[in-house]
Parts: sequence; C-alpha cells; structure tokens
Amino acid sequence: MAATTSLLLCLLLAFLHGLQFHIPPVAAATTSTSHNKTESRRDARGKTLSFTLYQHETINKTGYIVVDGVAGAGVSQTTTPFGTIYVFRDDLTVHADRKSPVAGVAEGSSITTSLDGLQSLSLAKITVHHRGHRGSVSVLGGTYNTKPSDYPVVGGTGDFAYALGYVRSSPLDLRGRTVTYKMELHLYWPPYAHYAPVPHKA
Repeated sequence: MAATTSLLLCLLLAFLHGLQFHIPPVAAATTSTSHNKTESRRDARGKTLSFTLYQHETINKTGYIVVDGVAGAGVSQTTTPFGTIYVFRDDLTVHADRKSPVAGVAEGSSITTSLDGLQSLSLAKITVHHRGHRGSVSVLGGTYNTKPSDYPVVGGTGDFAYALGYVRSSPLDLRGRTVTYKMELHLYWPPYAHYAPVPHKA
C-alpha cells in the first residue's frame, strides 16, 4: 500500500512539474520589413501583423449590381441608388499595378444605405496567400465610396484564426471601368487585441 501511494505521489508531482513548464505554442511571427509593407511583432502580450494589398474591381466583370435601388442618386462610378445590392469578387495584388502578383481575393457584397448614393453597408471575406501567411479574415462595416473606410475584423481562419483588428480601404483610382483600392490590414491576436489602437480617421 505504501509503495502504491509513493508511486501515485511521484506521478502526480511529475505531472504538476510538466504543467509548470508547459508553454502553449504561439504562431510564428514574420520578420519585420518595410520593403514589402509587412510588419509583425510578438511580445509578452501577443502578436500583431500589418500589411498592404491592392483591390482591383471591374464593373460587370468582377463586380455586379444584382438588385436595382429604388431612389436617390443614379448609377455612376461612385454612386448607386438607395437599396442597391452589389456583389464582387476582386483580385488582391501586392502592388497598385494590376499586373503585379496576385496575393488573394476579396469577395462580398454591399447595400447602398444613403440617398446620395455614396454610402453603403458592406461585408467581405478577404482570403490571403502572401509572405508565408495563408488564411482569411471577415469584415463588416460602413463604406464611404470616395473616402477611406475602416472595417472591423469579425473573424478569421487559417493563420488569421482568432485575430481581431480592422481593415482600411482607401480609393486610389476611381476612373474607368476598373477601380483600385489600397487595402491595409491591421491584425491583433489575444491578449494583445485588448490593447489594439482605435483607427484614426484619414
């Protein structure tokens, strides 16, 4: 009986010792570099990641009006009538040039929510395969067609699982059938997400 008790006590102490020194794995951070506009940092509180891609949307090729609006502004390069539902699936490239390497895709929809046709409610899934990162983030928020818009990140998959933060989309070129947006992703993992900065208005 004493030998059994001693054996159980030794096993319990070994188990507790293992728990004391067990550190859960953390996703590897990439090397910080300003050249590719990717920045990643890991500290005692968690990890952050920021990078920039460019969205290219071509009317009636990668983006379509599927429900016509009912009132307000007409259809133009920057406006759609109130109630218009628009869907898109656009390539994301590493530079503003459409011929630069494709690093992902943005797919989603928007509903025009203002009578001047300039504002909408948008949701999107941004799938990325870039600089060693693979996964997606989902965003939901308001869009102002001719100004930068910030979208809260509401979920993630793959390398972006459990990430929070925001995506800033800024129009670069609104002329012609294809429009280009600068897309800046700012991601924060728990518990660092609690200290993430509030995005500033551009």
